[in-house]
Amino acid sequence: MGPLKPNLVELIVGLIAFCVVFAALAKVLLPRIETTLAERDEATAGTLERAEAVQAEAQRTRAEYQAELSAARHEASQIRQAAHEEGVTLLAAVRAEGQKAREEMIAAATVQWEADRVIAAAELREDVLGLAAELAGRVIGEPITDLDRARAIADAFLADEAAAAES
Repeated sequence: MGPLKPNLVELIVGLIAFCVVFAALAKVLLPRIETTLAERDEATAGTLERAEAVQAEAQRTRAEYQAELSAARHEASQIRQAAHEEGVTLLAAVRAEGQKAREEMIAAATVQWEADRVIAAAELREDVLGLAAELAGRVIGEPITDLDRARAIADAFLADEAAAAES
């Protein structure tokens, strides 16, 4: 017989065996395979749904974080601005206080200088009066002992000189 002409009995037995095996596979094994594939699809679908839910939650959390970060940056900017304004105000107050202290020091120094000038003028007047009395005594040949009268003459002379200097 040959490969082109098979034995009819073997062909029928092979065909029957094939149908029996096919029927057994279709009735027993195929439903189990379909059940396993369905479970796998459900597990995959559930995992995808959970992954999508987790991803949505992560995006929501990220959006909240970004909003909080933006709010924190805005608050930090406001704090910096307030600190800057407070610093400028404080600097202006310190400058004004320094200016006031400087003016007070200048006024006190002016008053002290004027007092020192008056004291120095009075001491100088006394020294000049003493020297003038001594010179006058040498010129006339007698010592001048009436210092009160000499002081009155010197004061009148200095007042006349001051009046002449002012005019």
